Amino acid sequence: MAVITLLEAINQALDQKMADDSRIVVFGEDTGFEGGVFRVTAGLQKKYGVDRVFDTPIAEAAITGGAVGMAINGLIPIAEIQFDGFVFPGYTEIVTHMARYRNRTRGGYSLPLVVRFPVGGGIRALEHHSESIETLLGHIPGLKVVIPSTPYDAKGLLISAIEDPDPVIFMEPKRIYRSGKQEVPEEMYRIPIGKAKVVKEGTDVTVVAWGAFVREVEKAIKLLDDDISVELIDLRSISPIDEQTLINSVKKTGRFIVVQEAVKSYGPGAELIAMINEKAFLSLEAAPARVTGFDITVPLAKGEHYHFIQPERIAAEIKKVTKF
Repeated sequence: MAVITLLEAINQALDQKMADDSRIVVFGEDTGFEGGVFRVTAGLQKKYGVDRVFDTPIAEAAITGGAVGMAINGLIPIAEIQFDGFVFPGYTEIVTHMARYRNRTRGGYSLPLVVRFPVGGGIRALEHHSESIETLLGHIPGLKVVIPSTPYDAKGLLISAIEDPDPVIFMEPKRIYRSGKQEVPEEMYRIPIGKAKVVKEGTDVTVVAWGAFVREVEKAIKLLDDDISVELIDLRSISPIDEQTLINSVKKTGRFIVVQEAVKSYGPGAELIAMINEKAFLSLEAAPARVTGFDITVPLAKGEHYHFIQPERIAAEIKKVTKF
């Protein structure tokens, strides 16, 4: 097995699926010749040609709307939005057409397509380049929303997303594109969308995270005393949510914490806590808690680090909840 980064795992998944299925096309701003702003699609245009890997104008509505038309007409489009904050100009097409087409046609048409883009902060970028918008997409019926945290998961989840008959939003944590490597099988494999992963088993508290912040929770666990046993779960999929894995864990530990980079209000953490309160309330020994970003716009470069959740803050919340 090759030892590769998350970025390389995504590129490998795209390459292998394009070789496997001639209906797949990859496109977006600078996605073709340059290989994307982060070089995620590097080498694909040279290998598969400009008809299958191509650049688009700076027009996100055209990118997402074009993906809908391509999928209707038999292609499998993989559309790249250059940065998370640039999704908004294409949001109308995603919500009003992409997410609704199966329902609109009463099952007559499905839209096998993927919209992928880098998400989150941590690279000291400009405004609109550091958003965590999983709530805005996970809230929409008809969309599946995926956020990998490791190279292994990135490849397996993306292959599943490409093969899914319905639209999948594939959010790539840019902070960890090149941060760390992992052994990844060279052959194709699949990880089911909607299935969480128990990263570490424990008995005292369940901590759920996704994307770049799975690693921050792992750092926080190392700061704890040995007498606190944490069960860490990587959610992987914002929609659908793997309810059963979370419920089973809380029934074992009796405590529940969500760690999310996104702002606090109306975030995925609130939904997960509501679910636990509804379905595992009698197993709780303490009130569920959230460790989140602040309800502000992500600060620009000099102040960005103040916005991010540090491992010490996560560790403090774990201690508080376990000692309740």
